[in-house]
Amino acid sequence: MLNLLARNWWLVEIRGAVAIAFGALAILWPGITLILLVNLLGAYFFVDGFVLLLSVVRGEPGTREHGLLIGLMGLLGISVGVATFFRPELTAVALVYLVAFWAVALGAIQVIAALRLRRDVAGELWLIIGGVVTIAFGLLIAAFPGAGLISLVQILGIWAIFFGITSLILA
Repeated sequence: MLNLLARNWWLVEIRGAVAIAFGALAILWPGITLILLVNLLGAYFFVDGFVLLLSVVRGEPGTREHGLLIGLMGLLGISVGVATFFRPELTAVALVYLVAFWAVALGAIQVIAALRLRRDVAGELWLIIGGVVTIAFGLLIAAFPGAGLISLVQILGIWAIFFGITSLILA
């Protein structure tokens, strides 16, 4: 893992810079960011479902044996995509919980990685701090989902900037 991190330090740097840029946009335009996230998610679900159905209809390799399951996944994706466009507020609430789960899992993995690398990497404390803050962010979101989605987007922006800074320092 250390070798991989050392060889790809520039990817950690890019990841940090992109996180800072996203965070700034989320703070400056939280409403637009939320609408964009929900619409992108809905579009992804729809297109993914359509592609799955198309692969079943075309008889792509690997779909013959599992055509029914792939077709059901496609129908589910299309249905959720359409539902997202007609009821974006439900998708936004679901997105709150998805972000919370992602943040807790990501933070835990960061802390574990830092503990495993503590003898081999300078600055592992930054990875631990970033992981702990990410876990706290996820738990805060899960505990108060109704506090307002716009506030969530701004908190997400603040976290993204912090995460980006810790990633740049680590790189």
